[in-house]
Parts: sequence; C-alpha cells; structure tokens
Amino acid sequence: MTTPDTATTSRPAPSVSPAPAGASHRLGSLGPVGLVLAGGISVQFGGALAVTLMPRAGALGVVALRLLVAAVVLLLVCRPRLRGHSRTDWGTVVVFGITMAGMNGLFYQAVDRIPLGPAVTLEVLGPLALSVLASRRAINAVWAALALAGVFLLGGGGFDSLDPTGAAFALGAGAMWAAYIVFSARTGRRFPQADGLALAMAVGAVLFLPLGIAESGAKLLDPVTLGLGAAVALLSSVLPYTLELLALRRLPASTFAILMSLEPALAATAGFLVLDQALTAMQAAAIALVIAASMGAVRTQVGGGRGRKKTAALEGAGLEG
Repeated sequence: MTTPDTATTSRPAPSVSPAPAGASHRLGSLGPVGLVLAGGISVQFGGALAVTLMPRAGALGVVALRLLVAAVVLLLVCRPRLRGHSRTDWGTVVVFGITMAGMNGLFYQAVDRIPLGPAVTLEVLGPLALSVLASRRAINAVWAALALAGVFLLGGGGFDSLDPTGAAFALGAGAMWAAYIVFSARTGRRFPQADGLALAMAVGAVLFLPLGIAESGAKLLDPVTLGLGAAVALLSSVLPYTLELLALRRLPASTFAILMSLEPALAATAGFLVLDQALTAMQAAAIALVIAASMGAVRTQVGGGRGRKKTAALEGAGLEG
C-alpha cells in the first residue's frame, strides 16, 4: 500500500462518519500536523479535567468511564461494519484496544501520584524513542535529542523527588503510547474511516470496566460523575484519537512521534489554566526546546520527503503492516 507524500498531497482527511462534505473538507483542511496539534490540546485539557474528577471516582473509575463513554459515542457515530474483516484485521484492532486501555490505565495511575506536567514529560519518552527507531534520517535523531533535553528540563533536571511508583506508571504509559502509535496507524490502514478506532475503543472499555467497578462501584453512577466522565471521554478519547488516526494515514510514524514531544508543553499549559499549576522559568525554557525540536522535525520531514513514499520510514523500521 502506498500513500502520497505529506508535502505534496492535497487529498483531505477522510471523515469520521457520514458527515456533510463541507464538514469533511474543513477537517481535512487542518492538514496532518494540524490534526495532531488539535488532538494534543484536547487530550491535555481532558487530562486536567480528569485529575479534578479522581477524588470522586478514583483513577481506575475515571479510566473506565472515559473508555466506556468514548466507545458508546464512537460505535453510535461510526456504526462499524463487523463482517468482511480478516483474522489479521481483528487481531490488529484487538491489540490496538489493549494498548489504549493500558496507556490510559497506567497514565491515570501516574497522575494520581505525581503532577500532570512531570507525568506527561515521562510518558512522552516512549514516542521519542519510537521516533529514533522508526526514522531513516539521522537528522531526526538530533531533533529527538533536543526534545529529550527539553523533556528532562521540564522535569526540573531530574525526577528523584517524584513518587517512584507514579514515575514507573508514567514510563509504562509511555511504552504503551509508542505501541499505540504503531497500531493506530495499522488500524487506520485496515479499517475505513474511524471504524477500527470505534471497535478498538469497545475492546478497551470491556477490558477495563471490571477494574473501574471494583474500585469505585456505585460512585460511577452519580450524575455529576457521569457528566464529568463524559466530558473527559470526549476531550481525551473521542476527539484526539480520531484526529490522530486520521493524521497517521498521511504522516510517517517518526514525524508523528516527535510531534508528541509537544505534549509536556500542552500539559503544563492545561495544568496552569485548569489546576493552577504555575510554570517556572526552567519549565518555560523546556517548552521552548520541545517546540523547537518539533518544528525542526516537521520542517525536516516536509523539506526532505518530496517525491518519496510516506511509508518508506515505516518499512525501514519494520513497522509497515
């Protein structure tokens, strides 16, 4: 399967549902980089809202609500076709669902123990590692190293003062995030529109619901908790995952992974606006480094990728499937 290069294609992103042509065109006009950035903003503000919900429902309860509501919304909107898929298709979507459940579960266990900014900073190490492994251009390793410096600077130059269990959960979430990037791309190629995403979200919800019920029980049925959980699901799952899935159809995994280094900056902004977590001068400098690395990675990809297949980097890393 071949795809037009990001720098030259004018094909709009496919719509998530049978939406009007104008809505599909507006979504596609963002471009793959715009889709990723919009998804990142949404997921970080959703994460900040989730932190305020944890005292009511617990970390596992919040994840269960997030996945369940997101699965219901996506299944109703997408109405995915269940027949006509191969065993490999179903295997891909099941693994995608497992990675989403694991990524969310580990991350919310982390932010239940450590602040949002450092948690996202540790989590983003997974996509940064993927960006180096998936890229065939040496310059991308330079951008990844610059972003990594910003990541550690955002953490204050070290993470020794953090709860070690929370830090371990954040690192585990980062590993699952890297797997999410790979299987999101594969799912997007095997299923039309966002059908695969809807099915994978349902898999994750089924796997995680017993854990949420075990921790929170009847608290999950409180109307306020349900309402806030629905908002978290829309901001942190439905919107960002849909935008990222669409973006990965036109953006190499290496570039997408380095763009994910913007997440600590977005998390710090969300933490400041929603949770009153002020930025220090060191954190501001870290954000500048991370943004510079991301802009450099995109510029390198666009400037050096003309006339080549988008899938070349994936094939070189053994990620094409």
